[in-house]
Amino acid sequence: MINNSIKSQIWSSSYHYVEGILSQVYAIWLREFKVFLRERSRLVASTFTPLLWLFVIGSGFGSTTAYTELDYQTFIFPGIVCMSVIFSSVFYGSYIIWDRKFDFLKSVMVAPVDRGIVFTGKTFGGMTNSLVQAFILLIVGVLIGIQFTAISLFQTVAVVLLFSFALTSLGLALGSYMHSLEGFQMIVSFVVMPLFFLSGALFPLDNLPEWLSFLTMLDPATYAVDALRNTILGISGSYTFEVDIGILALFTTGLGAFGVYSFGRMKAV
Repeated sequence: MINNSIKSQIWSSSYHYVEGILSQVYAIWLREFKVFLRERSRLVASTFTPLLWLFVIGSGFGSTTAYTELDYQTFIFPGIVCMSVIFSSVFYGSYIIWDRKFDFLKSVMVAPVDRGIVFTGKTFGGMTNSLVQAFILLIVGVLIGIQFTAISLFQTVAVVLLFSFALTSLGLALGSYMHSLEGFQMIVSFVVMPLFFLSGALFPLDNLPEWLSFLTMLDPATYAVDALRNTILGISGSYTFEVDIGILALFTTGLGAFGVYSFGRMKAV
């Protein structure tokens, strides 16, 4: 009887502890999502660039590049989805600098909330933003003739969320060390462009020079593009879908840990 009472108390305290953490994460996420909804120009601008690449680069290069299985625009579509995630997720770290300038970050940091919880809530906010933009591109994909199944759509969402968590963590980590928006943009430009161009989003990774092939293996975007190309287009890439997800999960774990560490050492002013 006593043991059952103790177990009941432990279960009740654990439940309330987890509930408290989830409510704190939800509060941070909701604030980030509301900010995103209020900035419609940000959504339009962040969606316009991938669409420009899809239709202009896809059609332009497609007129001179031939693929035996499918047209070039369709071939680069998974890479354009990843491009949207890369730009929206990494640049999401700039909002740390804005929060610091408007003293919102200071009020959050002095609150009785663990910094890891704040980091998680902000990361989920960045993931939601990336997912909304990815869904817009998926609708465009249907309009240009790409067919999705329930399984491929579920796998696509899983890849987008996993990849977005990794890069949002990276963006927040970089933002935690920067105090100038100009400096952040300069540093991030050296991160975003190699992530995109080395991923194989615009070209197949077969028959690359050895040095370039090695660099693509170090790029987490390579495995996201390969996984999406596998599930959306049914093309067998350099790896299987399971291998892509496994390696991407390792990158996500590492970048997430780096983000939590950086956020924990961040100064609010």
